[in-house]
Formats: sequence, structure tokens, C-alpha cells
Amino acid sequence: MKQIIAFLSLWFLLNSFGFEHHTKATSITATELLGGSLTLINDTKDKVTIHTGSGIVSLNKGGKTSISCNVGKEVCWAENGKKLGVIFKIQDTHCGQTVKLSSVM
Repeated sequence: MKQIIAFLSLWFLLNSFGFEHHTKATSITATELLGGSLTLINDTKDKVTIHTGSGIVSLNKGGKTSISCNVGKEVCWAENGKKLGVIFKIQDTHCGQTVKLSSVM
């Protein structure tokens, strides 16, 4: 009887790890597939403030920032800590790339 209980306990334990491993293997996000982030470079003549979707960033002329590549997320202008108009929406072609601000304005 002890052997049966030990066998069943071991079987349930192994199956629970196998199930967890299976679900983790199939839950790859689009961000992981497409490069994870994009780099935005301020190639304009002015200092700009933008809202990246996760926070506000101030970029001097020539400054750059990394933005997570969530397709469909909006990158907006910002002023005094508030989000303003949309600059561009992140597309799958942006992922893993360096994007110049002048090309998306």
C-alpha cells in the first residue's frame, strides 16, 4: 500500500511539473518574438518630452531612449507631466529597430 501511495504521489508531482512546463513553453509573447524593444533617437533640433507608454522621457538633441515594443502602444508628446498628442503607434516593423523621431512625426 505504501508503494502505491508513493507511486501516485510521485506521478502527480511529475505531471504537475510537466503541465507547468508545457504552458510556459506556449506562452511566448509578441514582444519576445519581435525584438523586445525599439530605440527612439531625437534627431530634431529641439529638446523634446515624450510619453513612452510607461513613463515620461525628456530627450535632448541627439538623445535616445529604449521603448518596449508593445505593438499598438502609442508614443505621445508630453508637457508638464501630462500626455498630449500622439506621435506614432508602435508597429511590428519598429521592433528591434532604431527609429528617428523626425521619420515618425
